[in-house]
Amino acid sequence: MDGPIDIGSQLELFVDDYLIENIQGKIGLHLHRPVPQEVVFVTDMPWEGNVCSYYTLFQDENIYRMYYRGTNHRTPPEDEVICYAYSTNGIDWIRPNLGLIDFKGSKENNIIHNGVARHNFTPFKDTNPDCPPDEKYKAMGGHSRTGGLYAFKSADGVNWMLMQDEPVFPSSWEKRSGWPQPWFDSQNLAFWDPVRKAYVLYFRHFRDGTYRDVMLTTSPDLIHWSKDPEFLEYPGVSPEHLYTSSIIQYPRNPHFYIGFPTRFLSLTAQTEPLFMSSRDGLTFKRWPEAVIPVDAPADRDGNRSNYIWWGLLELPGNDAEYSIYAHEAYYEGAASRLRRFTYRKDGFVSLRAAPEGGVVETKLLRFSGTQMVLNYKTKAKHFRYDGGSVQVEIVDEGGYPVEGFSLSDCEKLQGDSIEQAVVWKSGRTLGMLDGVPVRFRFHMKYADLFSFRFL
Repeated sequence: MDGPIDIGSQLELFVDDYLIENIQGKIGLHLHRPVPQEVVFVTDMPWEGNVCSYYTLFQDENIYRMYYRGTNHRTPPEDEVICYAYSTNGIDWIRPNLGLIDFKGSKENNIIHNGVARHNFTPFKDTNPDCPPDEKYKAMGGHSRTGGLYAFKSADGVNWMLMQDEPVFPSSWEKRSGWPQPWFDSQNLAFWDPVRKAYVLYFRHFRDGTYRDVMLTTSPDLIHWSKDPEFLEYPGVSPEHLYTSSIIQYPRNPHFYIGFPTRFLSLTAQTEPLFMSSRDGLTFKRWPEAVIPVDAPADRDGNRSNYIWWGLLELPGNDAEYSIYAHEAYYEGAASRLRRFTYRKDGFVSLRAAPEGGVVETKLLRFSGTQMVLNYKTKAKHFRYDGGSVQVEIVDEGGYPVEGFSLSDCEKLQGDSIEQAVVWKSGRTLGMLDGVPVRFRFHMKYADLFSFRFL
């Protein structure tokens, strides 16, 4: 028998079945779709166009930064530019007049880069605690045409310079392996991973020379990368073409990696974003259903525009949800559009119980804390069904209820809360079970359970 899993006090999401021992009744994992909101950006400036893409968005203290490629359909590669915008609320975006780069005789624009790697220049804020102040912002970009991927640095996120003149990840490594020449022609993502204590790079490649897919490699300094990258693994699903990956470490628990890979359907030339999650950044549970279908608003069908871009933002005054951004109207008209979508916090996947209810029992766990809190939502009373509820029972290694923490001791939770404490009527505190191997039984009816943690 395997030993208990030590989860401490970290947030646990139900994005997979890793902690689940067994399920009884009408209950199971359910994938959620983000809710469409307003259009926040239209790429209608002369240096932009209808195929602007590779958006990168992140919060930087009291502002939000956005970077993207400006280009139009059939624009030659040498005319592609990298643009910058910022926002104080994640909805209204401002193009600053930077005066840095000439475009057709004028520097009155928000262009920050038009040199090497302008096809897919992708910045990030470096959270490495040892990062020098003049390198607070980094970026990766490049293509097979440029000989590989280049690394950039910046002190202010606007003025950039190469970290070295040569590619930090040359495409020549591929010739030694006998695989097809890599293109890197996607949004190649690098960031500091506090779990690995190293930089990670997710880049595009062809698996078996057939399917577009994603590989992972690591570096101590963004310059020297492992020459033994690994393809991501997706147990239980068939190979599919994947363009961008949009992988990030989940802000509420960086031990979870989530991504919104873009699936390319070669028979219809359609793209659609998926959801996937991982506990090690390498092996992902990838859901087959699109999270933004082609009939979502608007102009997504048949034009390869349906991508979710790199960024998960918490907007001011709303600590209950995250915003993501996807674009539409690719190839069509004079401009494309960027639309905001929202997810409930932790709301990518839930344990969903039917009105008849069910029970989910965890594997043997060790936790740390004195209070258990849930992120859940129950359904209101229906003319055929009573209102939903969630209760938690704690059992010992033998499967017997722990005194004071049985099902009958637990107050029913109803309603909707991101973080609601579980109360047992016995008055006993969870502190007495801190570090003790136990199992949790979630008794649910007509409800969704997104996550739990201990305080």
